[in-house]
Amino acid sequence: MSQDKVKIVLQEEDIPRFWYNVQADMPNPAGPPLNPATRQPAGPEDLSAIFPMDLIMQEVSTDRWIEIPQEVWEIYRLWRPTPVYRARRLEKALDTPARIYYKYEGVSPAGSHKPNTAIAQAYYNKKAGIKRLTTETGAGQWGSALALACNFFGLECRVYMVRVSYQQKPYRRSFMEVYGAEVIPSPSNATESGRRILAENPDSLGSLGIAISEAIEEAASRGDTNYSLGSVLNHVVLHQTVIGLEAKKQLESMDAYPDVVIGCCGGGSNFSGLAFPFIPDKLAGRQVELIAVEPTACPTLTRGTFTYDFGDTAQLTPLLNMYTLGHDFMPPGIHAGGLRYHGDSPLLSRLVHDGYITARACNQTEVFAAAVLFARQEGILPAPESAHAIKVAVDEALACKESGAARAILFGLSGHGHFDLAAYDNYLAGQLADVPYSEEELARSLAALP
Repeated sequence: MSQDKVKIVLQEEDIPRFWYNVQADMPNPAGPPLNPATRQPAGPEDLSAIFPMDLIMQEVSTDRWIEIPQEVWEIYRLWRPTPVYRARRLEKALDTPARIYYKYEGVSPAGSHKPNTAIAQAYYNKKAGIKRLTTETGAGQWGSALALACNFFGLECRVYMVRVSYQQKPYRRSFMEVYGAEVIPSPSNATESGRRILAENPDSLGSLGIAISEAIEEAASRGDTNYSLGSVLNHVVLHQTVIGLEAKKQLESMDAYPDVVIGCCGGGSNFSGLAFPFIPDKLAGRQVELIAVEPTACPTLTRGTFTYDFGDTAQLTPLLNMYTLGHDFMPPGIHAGGLRYHGDSPLLSRLVHDGYITARACNQTEVFAAAVLFARQEGILPAPESAHAIKVAVDEALACKESGAARAILFGLSGHGHFDLAAYDNYLAGQLADVPYSEEELARSLAALP
C-alpha cells in the first residue's frame, strides 16, 4: 500500500468477527461487582432484573474472543469499517516529525462510536423477549445510538437525558425522537429517585448518576423492560473493541505501529475500545503508551479514589470496583457532557491502578482550542469529548518537535461535533470558562463513599 495515503480504508469483509475480551489477559482481574446489601459478589440473579442473560455472561467471561452475532455484524456493515486518517495537514501545521493517525468513529449513523454496543445490546434484549429499553444519556451520543438500535430491532426506547445537556443540545433530542425514542430531561418527576432530587434541588442540572438511577428504577419495575448502559460495564467495553481491532489492521497495512494511543475518557468505553486490543502487545513487552484523557471538571482517574462505589446516585446499582469521585458527585455544566460521569470502567480502572494505562486531565478552553485547530486543518468538526484526545495528541506531537523524535501517535476521534455548535459559539465568543473541580467539592463527594 502507498505510504502517502491520507485515508486507510478496510473492506466490509475486514470487519472483526469477534470482540476482544481483555479479561482473558489482565495480570490482575478487576474486582467483581458486589451486592450492596450483602457485600458479596453479585450473581446473575442480582443482574437479571435489568439485563438479558447473554450480556450477564459476557460481563463475567474470561474467554479471549467472543463471536459477534451475524445479525449484529450485518448492521455493522452500514458504517464499518471506519477509516483511519493520517493527519498530514495537522502534522504540517504543528511542524512536527511525529506521524499522527486518528480512528474516526463519527461516520456511524449516530455520529459516534456508541452504536458499536447499542446494536449488540438491542439484539441480545430482543433475543431475550424484551419489549422496551430504558437508558440515560449525557451529551446525547449514547441516547442517539440506542434510539437507532431499538428502531432496528423493533423495541421501545425511553431516554433520561441529563438536564443541562437536554437544554444545551435540543437537536440531540430531535435526533432521538426521529428514531422513535421518548426523551425525558433528568432529574424528572417520572421516577421516585428523580422526584427526590427535585425536592432537594428544583434547579438541578442533573448528572449521569441521577439519570442512571431513573432509568434503572423504571426498568426494574417492569417485566417487559430492561436497562441499557452506554459505558463502564465489561460487556459494553467488549463491544467497543472493534475500534482497536480495525485500527491495528489498518496501521499494519501501512507498516506502522503506534508509540502512543490516546482517547478521551468518561466512563471508558471509547478509550478502552481503541486501547484494549493493544494490551496483549504491551504485556508481551511492546513499547506502547496508552493515555486516557478526561476533563479537569470531572477528574475521575487523575484525582478520584480506587475503591468500591455505586454506579448511580440513588444507590440502585451493584457496588463497582473503580476509580470514583463519589456517587453524589455533581459535575459542573461543561460542554463535554459525555465525560461527566463520576466513575470509570472497572477493567480500565484496574489497568490504570496497575500502571498499564496513564491518565491526564485537561481544561475545556485548551480542549476547544485544539478542536478548532484540528477542524481548520483536517476539516472535521470534533465532538467536545473527542477533542480531549486531540489536545493530548497535539501535546505529544509538539513534544516530538522539541525532541526531534518521529513517534507514531494514534488517537480516537470518537464522534463529530455537529450537534455541539452552541459550545463552539461560546468558545469563539470568549464565553467559555474553565471549571476545575475544587478540593473542597472533591472531599465532599468522596465523603459519601460506601
